[in-house]
Amino acid sequence: MLKIGEFIYPWGSGHYSRMMRLNEVLEDHIKEKFEIHFSSKDHVYEKLLDKFPDQREKIHEILMPTPIDGKFGPSVTMSLMNLLLPIAKNPPLIRQIINYLKEERKLYNKEKFDLVINDGDMGSNILAKNRNIPSLFITNQFKPKLYNSRSYLYPSLIFVAKQIAKASKILVADSPPPFTLCEYNLNFTEDVKEKITYVGHFTKNKLSRREKKSSLEKLVEDNDFGYWMRTGNKSTNDGTGQRYEQVFHQEEMKEEKRIISHARNDSSIDSVLGKDGKKYSIIDAIDKKIDWIQIDVGFLSEHEKDSILNLCKYAVVNGSHTVMGEIMGGKSKPIIGYPIYDEHTNNIKWAHERKLGVLVTNTKQVTEAIFNIKENYEIFKENLVEFSKNFVPNGAENSAKIAAQTLEEKR
Repeated sequence: MLKIGEFIYPWGSGHYSRMMRLNEVLEDHIKEKFEIHFSSKDHVYEKLLDKFPDQREKIHEILMPTPIDGKFGPSVTMSLMNLLLPIAKNPPLIRQIINYLKEERKLYNKEKFDLVINDGDMGSNILAKNRNIPSLFITNQFKPKLYNSRSYLYPSLIFVAKQIAKASKILVADSPPPFTLCEYNLNFTEDVKEKITYVGHFTKNKLSRREKKSSLEKLVEDNDFGYWMRTGNKSTNDGTGQRYEQVFHQEEMKEEKRIISHARNDSSIDSVLGKDGKKYSIIDAIDKKIDWIQIDVGFLSEHEKDSILNLCKYAVVNGSHTVMGEIMGGKSKPIIGYPIYDEHTNNIKWAHERKLGVLVTNTKQVTEAIFNIKENYEIFKENLVEFSKNFVPNGAENSAKIAAQTLEEKR
């Protein structure tokens, strides 16, 4: 039986969601029997245990080094200090790297993988190369463009790019140029260009049909609203939420209806704020025909999210690559991007330059962006339709084909 190792970087949620979509289609293309071993830590490790409760022996906790959480995403200062000092229960980074590679090495030696697929985990590239095991590295960044405030991080970018380059093949989770949303996060060097394949975005499979709408869907239909997304790990999610609250207190937002998804499986978050200033449950808001201004939802079902994206006028995001692809390419809706860090800024800047959305950097600019989109909606829509025509959604299927082909080549 073939053995495949999947190493999932635990910062954010995009790495995990991509790999789960890939897993759904792998057996459609790899005809021999195979088993998968997963490796990650923190919330991704917990998600894997929940998703595959009968495969615990194939789910491995590997303490991959990650940045230190700050108020708005990763704290650059704390992460740099962590290079040599223990910070927030994290041992010095040098020791973390040694220990993590040691644990991965043990797993490699024990399982003797036929193929490894790494989404964000660069250390696994090194181990695979040293053992002549073919490795696929799935990514939406290689050497991101940095802005003046972060130029001191350039040496670490060079180091990261060199480790990514050790993969057998680099699979870019985006459409081919000139429709590559993450273009400013790539900047490939000449020595890796032969390894690169633009496989496309890892969008969700088509949803199954169902009989009736949820209460939330009934409440929002026939309304003009914006969809405000909180995504990412805890610090990114919290930081995004704080920024949104500052926007909602602006005078221009008094009549602007919005739905906020918190990306947290906590039903206590679910509430409806009426224009009368009172809070209601979703059921009460429907029964009392409340004229609402804001709806907070802890966790949207896939069908609810699909409906909200179909009905909304625009979406406000922090610049997550996966999210932007689904909204602009899959739904042809303009985005307002309020970035947390440079990777986000690069994605949003690319969309802004092509009038697929608007880049904002402060509270006032968010309300101006809403007015801009509404005033020029047909221009945005025309550009989005063209972008959607060239949007490649089947990244999971294309990656599965490459995995199968790579195993055949190994024979």
